[in-house]
Amino acid sequence: MVRLTQILRPIAGGALLAALLSCGAQAQGRFSPLRLDQLTPEQQQMAVHLMTPPRNSELNGGPCNAYARSPGLGLLLLQVSDYVRFNSSLPPRLSEFAIMIAARQWSQPYEWRAHYPLAIKGGLDRQILVDLGAGSRPQGMKEDETALYDFCTELYRDKNVNDATFKAALAKFGERGIMDLIGIIGYYDIASMALIVQQATAKPVEEAPLVPLTR
Repeated sequence: MVRLTQILRPIAGGALLAALLSCGAQAQGRFSPLRLDQLTPEQQQMAVHLMTPPRNSELNGGPCNAYARSPGLGLLLLQVSDYVRFNSSLPPRLSEFAIMIAARQWSQPYEWRAHYPLAIKGGLDRQILVDLGAGSRPQGMKEDETALYDFCTELYRDKNVNDATFKAALAKFGERGIMDLIGIIGYYDIASMALIVQQATAKPVEEAPLVPLTR
């Protein structure tokens, strides 16, 4: 069997090997850091996948440290992640808004911090994230942002989507867009649950704090 070190060494040498399993504080907790020389073949596939553009991640970072405990599932989750992040029919402004709504739903600081700059870069107004982080309905949303927020919020809160909300989402996103939206929040629900169980931590986002919600 060709070892991961044999695959990667000709590509980028020791620097890539050092980064491959880089372990930030947020990745530690209940799941111990993974060691390069102890990875199974499927975990090795996950590691290579995570270092292949457009990704720039590593196996001990974020929810991937948890995913790797069941690498067969982890590989499938990475494929879903790739689709919802890079190939969905929704533009970054909306897809990142949906991710932030999922992070808000789970009060998940790692996802909130990781995707805050991506949401801003995608064109989402910062005040929307300030309001969302505070647990309030965002003010000043565009029509498509309102349709997305109402759809996700009803699905989470009511375990249902009423006809008017569905029609508004359908008019803005089409049938594929609705399914892509479900896929985005569904994947980030899984990611958030993995991070919660893993007890991953992250520094607060000072520009848009994620305030813990009481239920």
